[in-house]
Amino acid sequence: MFRFAPSPTGDMHIGNLRVALINFVSAKKENKQFILRIEDTDTARNIEGKEEDIKKILTLFGISWDAYYIQSNNLHIHRQLANQLLKEKKAFKCYCTEEQLQKKKEEAKNNNQAYRYDGTCENKQEENKPYVIRLKKPSTSISFTDEIKGQLSFQANDIDSFVILRQDLTPTYNFACTIDDMSEAISFIIRGEDHTSNTPKQLHIRNSLNYNEEIKFAHLPIILNEEGKKISKREAHSSVQWLLDNGYLPSAIANYLLSLGNKCPKEIFTLQEAISFFDVKNISKSPAKFDIDRLKFINREHIKMLDDELLVKILFKDEFLANFTNYKNLAKLAKLYTQEADTLIELSAKLAPIFLPKNIIFKENEDFLNPALKIEEAMLKADTLPLNYDEFKKDFSCGLKGKELFMSLRLLLSASAHGPELNLLYEAIAPIFKDIVRLRQNV
Repeated sequence: MFRFAPSPTGDMHIGNLRVALINFVSAKKENKQFILRIEDTDTARNIEGKEEDIKKILTLFGISWDAYYIQSNNLHIHRQLANQLLKEKKAFKCYCTEEQLQKKKEEAKNNNQAYRYDGTCENKQEENKPYVIRLKKPSTSISFTDEIKGQLSFQANDIDSFVILRQDLTPTYNFACTIDDMSEAISFIIRGEDHTSNTPKQLHIRNSLNYNEEIKFAHLPIILNEEGKKISKREAHSSVQWLLDNGYLPSAIANYLLSLGNKCPKEIFTLQEAISFFDVKNISKSPAKFDIDRLKFINREHIKMLDDELLVKILFKDEFLANFTNYKNLAKLAKLYTQEADTLIELSAKLAPIFLPKNIIFKENEDFLNPALKIEEAMLKADTLPLNYDEFKKDFSCGLKGKELFMSLRLLLSASAHGPELNLLYEAIAPIFKDIVRLRQNV
């Protein structure tokens, strides 16, 4: 059983999405269930509506779930098990105030020491004061095998007597997370390496509750920005929504994130293809650097792979498409311009001038207007146009030669003096040329 357990506290970033994708693909490959759990017990940080945003993003990326849980629905279980640990004397009530704890933390800092709870309340008689529940620290070190990092070991003193239930009876992250993983029979936890230090605490909770089901862990190395520093949520391209808004396809983003720091048998692949070969053990132990240029390349290749009808529906509005009888050639034209455009936004910008009126197209190229009008007239009179550019030149050159011919035709077809090879441009536009002319006249 695999899970993705986000908190509804902000926008989805690429680190979260990478974790979701890897868990989903791993679950599918092993024919195990994939669970989505919204960890909403930190009510002060929750943002209304983010739960639905998470589900929409996952669905957009082709990620479905077999079961769905809201963590706060399990509060009664969290409290019940915290009290069970208390009765079994594996946990204790701590009456220390925040002021007292803060003073001890400052003393440790001044002495250049890591703060550890000193056990003040571990053997205290019960008092009629507010308290938290702390789990007694383990008596021995805790070790586990990370599927990426290898064998890891943590000393008992490094784990400390940590809080599992706050004064308001809400569980802390590590306790709620562990209890939910146990309740949902999660057998493999794949998450970011910032959770590595949480793992021994969670194993200690499981051990204290005598839960012996086998569980595996893999902690994914961090993603670095172009400067080699940990990528920040404040950096625009760390936001999944920013990438989508700027013309990156979900399939391309998924391809990139699954291949990040990973050994894959091919560079361009779909989510379905990844299921057949993905292995979390192939992910490097070292941090992976986010490379926007590589993402652009992958995005361009995924645009080329899109179904023709889907591509034109993404790029153009329905009322615009009503002017065309042939979607296939409109898609062919769009894919031709991937030579110059990496994203859907760039592609739309490249295609837009083609449909502008002639007075705008030839505004800065007036010398070619009249020759272009001659070619256009001949093309419009023909019942059908040759599909091959060389054949077109034989019958529709209108006595024009050299630059006068090819520049006039290029401007007439594409509204630009530069762009894809003229023969390829002609072959893509010829079947829809009359539709384009009609559209230009109606603009």
